[in-house]
Amino acid sequence: MKKGIIFDMDGTLWDSAENVAKSWVVALEKCGITDCPVTKEDMYRVMGKTMDKIAEILFPFCQGEERAHLLEVCCDVENDYLREHGGHLYPKLRETMEILKDTYHLYIVSNCQAGYIEAFLDYYGFHDLFEDIECFGNNDKPKGENIRLIVERNELDAAVYVGDIQGDYEATTEAGLPFIHARYGFGTIDAKVPYVNALEDLPEVVKSVLGE
Repeated sequence: MKKGIIFDMDGTLWDSAENVAKSWVVALEKCGITDCPVTKEDMYRVMGKTMDKIAEILFPFCQGEERAHLLEVCCDVENDYLREHGGHLYPKLRETMEILKDTYHLYIVSNCQAGYIEAFLDYYGFHDLFEDIECFGNNDKPKGENIRLIVERNELDAAVYVGDIQGDYEATTEAGLPFIHARYGFGTIDAKVPYVNALEDLPEVVKSVLGE
């Protein structure tokens, strides 16, 4: 039986908010906008939303093609910045993933832009850990559909999604999978679900959900 663990990114594998905010300030200045400071707190406020929704919230002063162009520049600069500077990696990530990889197949699904997951994998040299990735920026599909897509594309017999916010839980429910809450992340879950307080707790909790 082929079993998989599908991971969210922000608040689950790393916290990139500070460097994302720095990169967006650079991008905005590149576009001639100097009166729209973007902070780490702004990023925490929108983490987990699709990129179009993030632009709507952070760029209320423009719309249409202007907003779309601004978002495109921000995403391009962000990917390059993260590929060079990384973010805050949650403790014992590689060690935990190597343990999990002995039994399960590992994947990532995020609401991020195209290239964001790749920047994460490039900076930390994690390409050997994760077999497949998918995101909103690749296909404009919501997270629930992309979770199902990973399951179908990789012919998984069983899988679990690990995420940190309510939206992750709702998308997982839509996809018909069990959910594990990363309590150390950015949000709470309005449901009784299995949880971990640190990445290193995952092997035991995943075994209780999926078995070996």
